[in-house]
Amino acid sequence: MSKGTTVDGSRRGQDSPRLGDRIRGVAAALLLSAALTAPGAIAAQESHGGPFLYVANQPAATVSVIDMSVNEVVETVDLQTLGFGPNAKPHHIAVEPDGAHWYLSLIGENRVLKFDRDNELVGQAEFEVPGLLALDAADGVLYVGRSMSAVNPPQRIGAIDIATMDVDEIDVFYPRPHALALHPTGQFVYSASLGVNQIAAVDVASGLANLVSLDGPPHAVVQFAVSPNGRNMVGTTQLTGQVMVFELAAMNRPELVRTVEVGGQPWHPVYTHDGRYVVVGSKMANKVSVIDPATGRVVKVIEGEGIAQPHGAAVSPDGRWIYVSNNNSKGDYTPQGAADAGTVVVIDAGSLEIAKVIEVGAGAA
Repeated sequence: MSKGTTVDGSRRGQDSPRLGDRIRGVAAALLLSAALTAPGAIAAQESHGGPFLYVANQPAATVSVIDMSVNEVVETVDLQTLGFGPNAKPHHIAVEPDGAHWYLSLIGENRVLKFDRDNELVGQAEFEVPGLLALDAADGVLYVGRSMSAVNPPQRIGAIDIATMDVDEIDVFYPRPHALALHPTGQFVYSASLGVNQIAAVDVASGLANLVSLDGPPHAVVQFAVSPNGRNMVGTTQLTGQVMVFELAAMNRPELVRTVEVGGQPWHPVYTHDGRYVVVGSKMANKVSVIDPATGRVVKVIEGEGIAQPHGAAVSPDGRWIYVSNNNSKGDYTPQGAADAGTVVVIDAGSLEIAKVIEVGAGAA
């Protein structure tokens, strides 16, 4: 394992204090939205009249809202009716633990939007090519990475004050910062580069970014998920087809302890609530792998109806269901409804069998 380097990643936003002075405190408990979000753009939350699952349909410029109590689409948020273009590219979603607000990145509009529980647009922030989101609701900060589609975006991640939607930026000193996850304590946010084999562990109180290098060929780390107890983290790699398992005994220095070969470009992972399994879809192999991260064993490979370019993943608040969104951009699944529909595959967390296929908008992320 290569040694890490600590650098000052704090960056002063316009008319705002230094990040380390403004962002203080420790989250008392694991954020529900962070625990459930491993999404390209699929996020779950528990609230009155739900719980609800939000799915971003990138080429359709819509968001599907699924009631998890019945596993049906109950509303579709059409971004064009809100004044955004057909190429808005909604990508990723984060939800406040009580469901009061949810946040959406729009790659094509260089915006991060804020909605209330009634799906009304109540705020927005400008941010160049936003990608993945990670919410620290306790401190009132939404972290933002850069889109994978951006060839040369700023070498910084964003920190948005969710009360004002003001933006600060944090230098991570490497190209194409994409993967993004928050530690359950709220003390560290983790980013990774698509262009070089580096991870940044950012101390949110000080703004210091500790850079950790990964050995081997180019990996292109796609996304992280941190275990519910905060002791481990997994990362998926597009180019080498691995799920990397890290120990977080030192939160500022993730230590790679094992790799699991799954192949087919594993995308966004999620931990089950008990931390026993990691679930991840392989985008180019039309499969979902269930992994025991403690041993590195692939417990089960799930294939079948509706699994077509899997992207994001989430777990219902009660732990009963695992949801995997699917782009279906190649037409490997034949929809019953719209010809270009994407899907959300509902997996029974007990039997690890497909229970239902929910059709959503085109290119579900």
